[in-house]
Amino acid sequence: MGEWSFLTNHARAMLFLAKDPDARLRDLAAALDVTERTAYGLVADLTKAGYVMKERDGRRNRYHIQDHLPLRDTIARERTMGEMLGLLVDFKPRARPRAAHG
Repeated sequence: MGEWSFLTNHARAMLFLAKDPDARLRDLAAALDVTERTAYGLVADLTKAGYVMKERDGRRNRYHIQDHLPLRDTIARERTMGEMLGLLVDFKPRARPRAAHG
């Protein structure tokens, strides 16, 4: 039986960035056992989909997970990225400001 996982590389990348938002692509690639080019593609996909925002901090990037967004899954669409991350790693979703009523 070949190697397989319940989580895609995109999900594994999200978990890694949730634990270490200051990680370098090199660190992400090593953790996922993929090339740096693949790691770059994963982060680019997540950024393009709006799940990750990149902030330049000197020569490094800092990654911000958009935890309020729904999962891209037809079965679990009612769940948010923050809820999924909270189940799998020690991740605390950011407090969302309440809308003013008036």
